[in-house]
Amino acid sequence: MTTAPTSADPTMAAIGEAVLEGRAGDHASARRKLLALWSACGAGGDPLHRCTLAHYLADLHEDPAQALAWDIRALDAANAVTEQRVQEHHTGVHIAGFYPSLHLNLADNYRRLGSFEAATEHITAAGAHAPDLPHGPYGDLLRAAIPEVAEAIARRDTAPRASAPGPGPKDTAPSGTKSL
Repeated sequence: MTTAPTSADPTMAAIGEAVLEGRAGDHASARRKLLALWSACGAGGDPLHRCTLAHYLADLHEDPAQALAWDIRALDAANAVTEQRVQEHHTGVHIAGFYPSLHLNLADNYRRLGSFEAATEHITAAGAHAPDLPHGPYGDLLRAAIPEVAEAIARRDTAPRASAPGPGPKDTAPSGTKSL
């Protein structure tokens, strides 16, 4: 993203620090820090915090069932985030732009679990929301990943994607591919 935060938000700053730590390879520490923030936030906490935390916690799980649980939480929280709240955090970012990534992640998790009907539902939703993606490298990355996951669903392929964010045997360098 090219815009700067509009106001200081210590929780979002702490999330960002933990995410960078995870991308640098310390997944266990990043997971602990994000889980502590999740506990502090609580089920009724700020939906933007919950969405962001769950979105990144999903990346820290190799097991697609665990990742799926966090991605469901992220989508649920996104549905409660207002446009005003997103603008308070980052001008130029819109809640609509979150949905392609959220649905893409759900589709990929369902695909890995062999639940191809659910995967198809979410990859279709990701494609429908793709026009809301920002222009630039992040939007381009997601626009490329949507047909990649759709093709894997069509092939009934349950193997992890090399281009997917998060920990796993494919990690040899920090991942910088996932962002809200």
